[in-house]
Amino acid sequence: MTIVDVRTPDPKRFIPGATGDWEVIIGMEVHAQVLSNSKLFSGAATEFGKPQNSNVSLVDAAMPGMLPVINEECVAQAVRTGLGLKAQINKRSIFDRKNYFYPDLPQGYQISQFKDPIVGEGKIVISLGPDRQGQFEDIEIGIERLHLEQDAGKSLHDQHATMSYVDLNRSGVALMEIVSKPDMRSSDEAKAYMTKLRSIVRYLGTCDGNMDEGSMRADVNVSVRRPGEGFGTRCEIKNVNSIRFIGQAIEYEARRQIGILEDGGAIEQETRLFDPNKGETRSMRSKEDAHDYRYFPDPDLLPLEFDDAFVKALEADLPELPDDKKERFVRELGLSIYDASVLVSEKAIADYFEAVAEGRDGKAAANWVINDLLGALNRTGKSIEETSVSPAQLGAIIDLIKAETISGKIAKDLFEIVLNEGGDPAEIVETRGMKQVTDTGAIERAVDEIIAANPDQVAKVQAKPTLAGWFVGQVMKATGGKANPQAVQALVKAKLGIEE
Repeated sequence: MTIVDVRTPDPKRFIPGATGDWEVIIGMEVHAQVLSNSKLFSGAATEFGKPQNSNVSLVDAAMPGMLPVINEECVAQAVRTGLGLKAQINKRSIFDRKNYFYPDLPQGYQISQFKDPIVGEGKIVISLGPDRQGQFEDIEIGIERLHLEQDAGKSLHDQHATMSYVDLNRSGVALMEIVSKPDMRSSDEAKAYMTKLRSIVRYLGTCDGNMDEGSMRADVNVSVRRPGEGFGTRCEIKNVNSIRFIGQAIEYEARRQIGILEDGGAIEQETRLFDPNKGETRSMRSKEDAHDYRYFPDPDLLPLEFDDAFVKALEADLPELPDDKKERFVRELGLSIYDASVLVSEKAIADYFEAVAEGRDGKAAANWVINDLLGALNRTGKSIEETSVSPAQLGAIIDLIKAETISGKIAKDLFEIVLNEGGDPAEIVETRGMKQVTDTGAIERAVDEIIAANPDQVAKVQAKPTLAGWFVGQVMKATGGKANPQAVQALVKAKLGIEE
C-alpha cells in the first residue's frame, strides 16, 4: 500500500524541539465491537459483564471439528458503518486466518480480513474549534478500510499469585477494525477523530462506543518528521481505551521520538503500551509486519458475497447522521454552529433536544438544554440518559416563560426544583406562588419606593443613564424576582426620565 501525504504542513501544529520544528503524523486503527446478540461465527451471547467463561460456545473454545458460520447481522452492521463513513462497499470479501499463538486465542489463529476487506476507502470530517474568532476548522480524515474480525479472549493476571487465568467470553465477538489514513497532525485532531467516529457508530447503532467496557479501543500509530520531509518510522500504541488517554499518549510519544532523533538516535518500529498512571508509553514488543502472521484464506469459510439490493436496503434505513443533523439545526432552527455541534455530539442529546424543541423556539430550547440541563449533568457527572428532567418538563418551563407566567430568573429556580424534586412545572408554580408579578400598579409602587430611598443613585443616573440597571436589579430583588423584567425596566426609565 502506497501512503499518500494529503496534508500541507501547518506551522500552528508544529512541535518545537531543541534543534527546530517537528511535525507529528498520526494514524489510528480503531476496534469497535459490533452490536449484535451473538458472536461473529457462533451463537454464543455477547452480553457484557457475565460470569467468566459463561458466554462460550464450542466454536469459541476451538473444540475439534467445530466450524464457523457467519452471522448475517454482523455483516449488515459492517455495511451500515461503511455507508455512514461514505466508504466503498465491497460486495465480495474474503476471511483470512491471522496466525499467532497466545493463551487467550484458543484456535491459534484469528479469523480476520487481509487483502479483501468488506469496506474500502471512506472519510470522516472532523471539526476543530471554535478559535478566538469563533471560527471552526473542518478537516477531512481518510478511512483506508474497515474489516470484520474475531476478538480474542482475555488473560487475567490478578486472580492468582502464580498463575494467569483466561476468560473466553470475548472470544469470537465480532469486531470492526476501522483503519484511518495517516492524515492527523495533532493530538487534538486525533481526539476529535475518535469522538466523531464514536458518535457516528452510536447514531448508526452498530457499536455502543463504551470505551470503559472495551467496546471501542484504539491502536494509535505515531511518527515524527521535519516539516516537508517524508514519513518517519512509526510506533504503535496498543489498546488505548479513553479519548483523553489517546491525547496524552500522542503528546508523550511525539516528545519521546523527537528527543531520540535530536540526540542522534533512530526510532525503532515497535509496539508500545500507554501507562495512564505515569502518563508515558513503554515498549511492549517489536512491531510485527503482515508476513509475520502468515495470512491465508480461511478454508472453512467461502468468500462473503452479497448484492446491490442488500446494500440498498440497508442504506434506505440509515438514520440521520451527526453532520446532516447539525446542518439541519443551523438551517432550520437558526442555531449557531457551536450550539448545533454540542447538541449532535451524542445521539441521546440530539433526541432530547428535538423533543424539547418540537413546536417551540429552537434557540430557546438549545440554550436551556446546553446551559442548564447539560451544565447540571456535568456538575453531577451524569449522562443525558440519567437526567431526572424529562423533555416534557423542560418544555413546560420554556412554555411558562413564553406565556410570561414566570420570568427568566424564576425559571432558573423552577428548573432546580424540577431537577431535584421532580413534579409538573405548572403545578409547582401555582402551589408555591412563583408566578411573576405583571400588575403594573404593584410594580410601580416598588419602583417608587426604591427611587425615593436612593436619591444619590438617582443623581448618578441623571449623569449616566446606563446606571438605570441598578434600579431594575433592586426592584427585582424587592419583589423576590417575581416582577416582569420588561415592565420593571420600562417603569424605571419612565420614572427617571430616561428616553428609550
